[in-house]
Amino acid sequence: MKKTAILASLAAALMLSAFTGSSITEPNTTEVVAAAKVRTYHVATDASEVKWHAKKMTGEHYGDITLKSGQLQVDRNKLTGGNFVIDMSSITCADIKDAGSNGKLVGHLKSDDFFGVEKHPTATFTITEATPIAKAAAGQPNYNVKGNLTIKGITNPVSFPATVTIKDGVASAKADVTVDRTKYDIRYRSSNFFENLGDKAIYDEFTVSLNVKAKLTNS
Repeated sequence: MKKTAILASLAAALMLSAFTGSSITEPNTTEVVAAAKVRTYHVATDASEVKWHAKKMTGEHYGDITLKSGQLQVDRNKLTGGNFVIDMSSITCADIKDAGSNGKLVGHLKSDDFFGVEKHPTATFTITEATPIAKAAAGQPNYNVKGNLTIKGITNPVSFPATVTIKDGVASAKADVTVDRTKYDIRYRSSNFFENLGDKAIYDEFTVSLNVKAKLTNS
């Protein structure tokens, strides 16, 4: 009788344990629901701007590049990720007014000396981390963004402060990103790789300014 009672108690304990264990999976369901709150905002390319600005010993050049596509991931009005595709064939120069000289510079920028557009028609940027800046003043950078920038098939990490606003189904992001061109095998007239350039030297760093607008859609 005692053995029977012990076995019955053990069986009851096992059954209770089985039922109790099934409830452990409930937090996973909650996690899935939480993950579903992340929303994708699609970049409105016609309302977004990408500008470039480069300097040399004797002056500077600047112009525009077109965003081909992009997305921003938002979780409860907080930026969590994103990615952009830049159309390198769209690069223009805004400071040279003479059409012939302008075309010559743009053609050179598209050549293998610089961005090698024929082989590498796009550049990409993927956000890997977006950290809010505590108590950021209105209109000032309120995120520190980290990500991977790919130019000419070469990927390097970059980081920069950004000003992000998310309201009424529209996400806006502004940032100035400093890029070292030599990390992407763009060494033309770099004084770090060529000697005796004098005033023909071109500085290694250039700036890409982003003014991106993205919209929440049902698709």
